[in-house]
Amino acid sequence: MARATDKKYDHLFQLLLCGDSSVGKTCLISRFADNEFRHTHINTIGIDFKLKLFTIRDKKIRMQIWDTAGQERYETLTAQYYRKAQGIILVYDITREETFRNVTKWLRNIEDHGVKGVKIILIGNKVDLESERKISTRHGQKLANQHNIKFFETSAWKDINVTEAFTELAEQILAKVESGGGRDRGSSSIRESAIKLHEQQPTPATKSHGGCCSGGSSN
Repeated sequence: MARATDKKYDHLFQLLLCGDSSVGKTCLISRFADNEFRHTHINTIGIDFKLKLFTIRDKKIRMQIWDTAGQERYETLTAQYYRKAQGIILVYDITREETFRNVTKWLRNIEDHGVKGVKIILIGNKVDLESERKISTRHGQKLANQHNIKFFETSAWKDINVTEAFTELAEQILAKVESGGGRDRGSSSIRESAIKLHEQQPTPATKSHGGCCSGGSSN
């Protein structure tokens, strides 16, 4: 039986998730690509990726989604992938003010290393921890408006707005490709050399605030 990743597709889109460590990037990808949520703490080392095949407007889209480490020591490695990405999802944690403040740093990195006109989505993650919220929806939306990018608040644990955010970014990339403003990477090969190592540390599922995905964890 053929795997989903072996099926014919119309477009290959390469997406990158970036943001501080423990904001929930890995959990967002796992929720979108595999519809799963892990209750263990996993720190991404370097670059990892997942594949997702789905349909937009009768077009089969194969998405290669790169998960980046948020730690400063990996920023040089992450910068190499900005140039390859057609779309970028920038994630912060609504319960941690420093992750929101650092959004401007990540935006500068994208501007310095990314392709001109790359599509960007801003995500405020962990809305399931409303009682611990430090960053209001209004402040997140205001920052997104300042940079003319779409904004979503999500929860990987509760599966809130995750598919919607990824689909919105794919829609933007597809529109750009179909208008002739972006390169279709349907013939690109998967970068098998992507680093897929993790450091896994058990985290009690009951301590939702202790993990980067709120109701559990992952990078």
